[in-house]
Amino acid sequence: MKNSLQVACLFSLFIVINPLIAFACTGISLKAKDGGVVVARTVEWALSDAQHNKIMIVPRQKTFSGQTPDGYNGKKWTGKYGFVSLTAYGQAYGPDGLNEEGLYVGVYYLPGFAEYAVYESGKADISMSVGDFMQWMLSSFKTVSEVEQSLDEIIVVNVVNEEFGGAALPFHFKISDPSGESIVIEIVNHGEMKVYKPFLGVITNSPTYDWHLTNLRNYLFLSPEPQNNLTIDNFNLTPLGGGSGFMGLPGDFTPPSRFIRAAAFSASARPLENTTEAVFEAFRILDNFNIPLGSLVPVSHIPGDIVSATQITTASDLKEKVFYYHTMWNREIRKIDLKQIDFSAVKEQVIDDDQEKSNRTKDITGFLIGDVQNPANCIGLKGYAWSVVKNQCIRFAEKGTAFFAYNPKTGASDSDEFAYVVISDDKLKAEVFFSFLTDKPIVMDAQHVTEGEIMPVLFENRTELLKIRFYKDVYQILYNNEVRFIHPWSSAEGLGYELKKP
Repeated sequence: MKNSLQVACLFSLFIVINPLIAFACTGISLKAKDGGVVVARTVEWALSDAQHNKIMIVPRQKTFSGQTPDGYNGKKWTGKYGFVSLTAYGQAYGPDGLNEEGLYVGVYYLPGFAEYAVYESGKADISMSVGDFMQWMLSSFKTVSEVEQSLDEIIVVNVVNEEFGGAALPFHFKISDPSGESIVIEIVNHGEMKVYKPFLGVITNSPTYDWHLTNLRNYLFLSPEPQNNLTIDNFNLTPLGGGSGFMGLPGDFTPPSRFIRAAAFSASARPLENTTEAVFEAFRILDNFNIPLGSLVPVSHIPGDIVSATQITTASDLKEKVFYYHTMWNREIRKIDLKQIDFSAVKEQVIDDDQEKSNRTKDITGFLIGDVQNPANCIGLKGYAWSVVKNQCIRFAEKGTAFFAYNPKTGASDSDEFAYVVISDDKLKAEVFFSFLTDKPIVMDAQHVTEGEIMPVLFENRTELLKIRFYKDVYQILYNNEVRFIHPWSSAEGLGYELKKP
């Protein structure tokens, strides 16, 4: 398999290669109103055992040695920044990477057009392979401008890598940073570096980027606005449904068609309040570029160890430095928060979260038919939570008594924050759900109350410094002996009623 199926994202209309490996990669960028930038892409790879689901963590201060046709005698440097990167075939680089400063580097196939410099042994000290080029950018820079200003310091040469079946690796690159700056770098004409400003951050594969920019002019008619009605000879013709403004949008999987689709969907993306919204909108847009394996590979040649041509989809939040992804094995979105990693101490390692190779599903049928005894049925259901004291999944706003945040200055409950108190059937325990922490309720034990106490403590959790007491016809929730929430006594409803129920 390895020596017949080469690295993918191919454009079969422009280069004659094995038709079984004509796969494709698509990249987009989205910006949010809060200034956040999200860069996302699909990865389609020809070799079935590429293992792009494995994520490498690379620390700061790593020493790198560039590879040339003569070995690891190329440019040497020490990395300033740590980063995470997809991998391929156990190599230390892959299609996508994000560093701790929010610099993103994406690698896309460019067969038939990418041409690296001819190797000269006398220039070995500034030479490196295409994989080194990716790691050099991720480990050395934090802005697009820094990358662009340093391109004349290195030479990218072709290095035969037997791990990829000995194939050439013709790539071009998309680089983005948290400011929203982005460039596409293409190495052509035996080492000439060309830099383009990408249109809306869109990138696919061959031919070169300037060709795609010219091809956009063939689709000026595309619009999210619906087509107007047309009357001809007393016949009134109307659009058949929504989306008529995008009639003529190409739907095949070739790079030119995917480029136009990605540009159209990016240009018409809804306004996004923050980067979290942008991340999930990016995944929605890229769902249009998922490629079923059978649509590109004849049935007689479908590999037995992959289930999709789209092997992984990623989204990088450059503002918050978070790397998101889901894979062909598991559509659950996972994330790596680079802010939580100490890149000065972390060891270089590879993470594989797809060992089970099984899509995760959540069965909520039991909850819908009344099986409230299973805690799992509460997870993800808005307004529901697992109650320890009731031993079932409850809607705490219905089962509990509402307490409102207490303002010590006014002596009134004038805040939007609230808490719900749920009492066990035997009245021996109380459970408090806070509006800002409903997934972690606190359980308190009933306390002995002596008749005539002025401020009896009814329930308490000494570990959490939390208690409920009754004072002047008001129930109070105290934290560390300070009143935080209150609820007026009522014999007809509320906590007083709950406590008096037989």
